[in-house]
Amino acid sequence: MAANIMIVDDEQAIADLVEVYLINENYKVFKFYNGRDALNCINNERIDLAVLDVMLPDINGFSICQSIREKHNFPVIMLTAKEEEIDKITGLTLGADDYITKPFRPLELVARVKAQLRRFTKYNSMEPAKEERLIAFSGLVLDMDTHECMLNEKKISLTPTEFSILWVLCSNRGRVVSSEELFQEVWGDKYFSNSNNTVMVHIRHLREKMHDSAEHPKYIKTVWGVGYKIER
Repeated sequence: MAANIMIVDDEQAIADLVEVYLINENYKVFKFYNGRDALNCINNERIDLAVLDVMLPDINGFSICQSIREKHNFPVIMLTAKEEEIDKITGLTLGADDYITKPFRPLELVARVKAQLRRFTKYNSMEPAKEERLIAFSGLVLDMDTHECMLNEKKISLTPTEFSILWVLCSNRGRVVSSEELFQEVWGDKYFSNSNNTVMVHIRHLREKMHDSAEHPKYIKTVWGVGYKIER
């Protein structure tokens, strides 16, 4: 079944061009030039991935991303015309899985879409041994079947990327997972110098949700210059 991709951008030329490239890859595209129509679509259609421009005439992309995360866990890629790191961090903090800065090449966006869909499909339909579908230790429970995380019997709402990061770290308890290995495993993409910032933002957000401390971590420990580790 072809994936349903939603593209939201008020620059019609960009949205139309991206639509052509995505359709050429056999995706079904839902295209909108404003946020309100996009939100209506999300409530009425099955969406597998959303590409959201930050600057829209009515509702900004950050608000749409936040609304998506209240009910859905499909991947979100943010488009930004700014080079400011704060915009990228804001998007990732609100639950976006990736970002791409304008101007961009359509083929680059298509590659990002494919990578996110591969990652999402892998962590939602992979079939590890039954005993590996549930991780439980020190009050933390990760359930691959329901994609849920419980901490001290309270549910924590994680994005697909956050769940994937935590699953990789927990699956490798006792071993340091480098930022490069974590990025390649979770994002399924090549690791570049700025990829470390992406990993750091997600780790920080994970810690906030888990009420964990970077200085005195109970779960996610930073091994400076190497990566991250969860003790056995």
